[in-house]
Amino acid sequence: MPSIRSAGAEAETGLSCSPMFSLWSEFLHGLHQPEYIHVLLNPLPIYGLAMALLTLVLALVFRNRGAQGIALALIVVTATAAWPVAYYGSAGYDRVYSMSDASAQKWLNWHAYLADRIVLAHYVAAALASVTLAGLWRFPRWHRPTLILTVVATLTAVSLGGFLAFVGGKIRHAEFRHDSPPAWAHTAPDGD
Repeated sequence: MPSIRSAGAEAETGLSCSPMFSLWSEFLHGLHQPEYIHVLLNPLPIYGLAMALLTLVLALVFRNRGAQGIALALIVVTATAAWPVAYYGSAGYDRVYSMSDASAQKWLNWHAYLADRIVLAHYVAAALASVTLAGLWRFPRWHRPTLILTVVATLTAVSLGGFLAFVGGKIRHAEFRHDSPPAWAHTAPDGD
């Protein structure tokens, strides 16, 4: 049985034997890998944006401008989060490609191809939400039509983002991969 004195010595040395220290160290190491950051951030423009959209729809139903403002701010933040998700996904492409089998590489190529295009829908939703938020109290005549446009743009971004996540999930999860991507899918590496 270790003495109290030796337990204190382990605490002073940084708890190098602790499983929590090991996990924390591994987590911090993962933050230096772009593909890991991509996986950490990718729920924001999907689940976060979906929740912001639900908040905006409820705020519209209850005609609560304060709640509309909060929902619009959430849409701006979560839709804009698509930029770092796309950036880190692109930065981690080579590493993930090299550790993937041929089928996963096709899914990865299609995911990258789609991401380059779908991220634009998130930018449109963020821009519309920003304009709508800026004019929510200043231009009351225009706020209803811009809110509706924001709902449509955000619904489009969430839907496309969900499909992108569906394709992305097949890259590292063979259990979800029952076939290759469809024949019409763009699965060639960039530049081809």
